[in-house]
Amino acid sequence: MNDDWRIFTGTGTVHDGIKRLPEPPPWRRFNGEPVAKFDRTPSTPHGHRRTALATTYQADPDTIDLVNTALYLRRPLLVTGEPGVGKSTLAYAVAHELRLGAVLRWPITSRSALRDGLYRYDAIGRVEDASTGDAADSHLGRYLRLGPLGTALVPYAIPRVLLVDEIDKSDFDFPNDLLNIFEEGEYEIPELARIADTTPEVWLQPADHGPKVRVNHGQVACREFPLIIMTSNQEREFPSAFLRRCVRLDLPSPDRARLSEIVAAHLGVDRAETNEDLITSFLARRETGEMATDQLLNAVYLLDKASADGDRGAREHLAGLILRQLNSPA
Repeated sequence: MNDDWRIFTGTGTVHDGIKRLPEPPPWRRFNGEPVAKFDRTPSTPHGHRRTALATTYQADPDTIDLVNTALYLRRPLLVTGEPGVGKSTLAYAVAHELRLGAVLRWPITSRSALRDGLYRYDAIGRVEDASTGDAADSHLGRYLRLGPLGTALVPYAIPRVLLVDEIDKSDFDFPNDLLNIFEEGEYEIPELARIADTTPEVWLQPADHGPKVRVNHGQVACREFPLIIMTSNQEREFPSAFLRRCVRLDLPSPDRARLSEIVAAHLGVDRAETNEDLITSFLARRETGEMATDQLLNAVYLLDKASADGDRGAREHLAGLILRQLNSPA
């Protein structure tokens, strides 16, 4: 297969390849209006910490292909895997490389509801203002703010990146609640629909604090379906109807070669070469318990800064402080 089809390459090099994304399948075409704009600057999405993670992310070929599959098909990407394998970081890596601006992050809990992701309405603030005579319909926009999902579905000319983090922590019905939104690519804000006859146009603040977006008649419909990356620690099963609408990626725990590449990308090739013993210890502990890759990175960094290279006993002591199985008692 010719690699030219890949929009996301996984190299970390910023480019404008998103402009090569072909037209969607006929059943995934959306025509929301009016077209809105957002800041695509790679340096603005996540601050220094997120940018560092994005630029050093090590994507394997299957991950790259499945991200591109989701982009081409305009389908959500469900990413499963053990904690610490880079599920969330993948969203930041894609946004950084393709200049898709700030990642819209929606952390999920057992109390999360669909409306939380679409928009927030400050009804109490409006009631308080009404007591002073300052709650005209024309000002309703100041009591509403789009959520991360609601912002992702604004009719932008290029797709936004939405990270729905730890969706497996949601209420049982939550995945089914998302189905219609994912299929239709649009939603209604009832508070605005009710005043559409007198105030058809309202400007709302998006979740990323970017330029305000215009909402007509209380309806929001996407133009380019966002790249929705949903992460799961495999703590529950999802309905078949939900799964068939997703592109599915299972991130395996990295092997020795991948771990060396990850350490080299974050801390330098020399650190990877001089800490083979730590990688061996990490792999041995992972065989009998739950371990996260960032534990290895923390251990390598700590031993480097503590200058414990020459003392095997000191190295083992410091490594033991960090390399503890996550599912073992403290």
